[in-house]
Amino acid sequence: MMKESEFWDTLKLNHPPKDLSPALKALWWDCRDDWEQAHAVAQDDPSRQGSWVHAYLHRKEGDQFNAGYWYSRAGQPRSKLSLEDERAEMIRALLNEHH
Repeated sequence: MMKESEFWDTLKLNHPPKDLSPALKALWWDCRDDWEQAHAVAQDDPSRQGSWVHAYLHRKEGDQFNAGYWYSRAGQPRSKLSLEDERAEMIRALLNEHH
């Protein structure tokens, strides 16, 4: 089971670890400031977790309408947290689900 601190340590790598879920891989790319790659990964993940990340990415982009759709698909309320805090919350939640 990967700990949150270990996730942050992987950001030194050129690519996300293979054992991460697609949703965590999308967040990994977002942490690396690659919104396009993060969005591509999230868009290809039909799970609720992928939809949650997809919602966050559209919120970050400023597309509130699209973000609302994806929060609904994820079964998540629209976040009122800062983008950084929402991303950290998702990473913690997804790491706990992942294993």
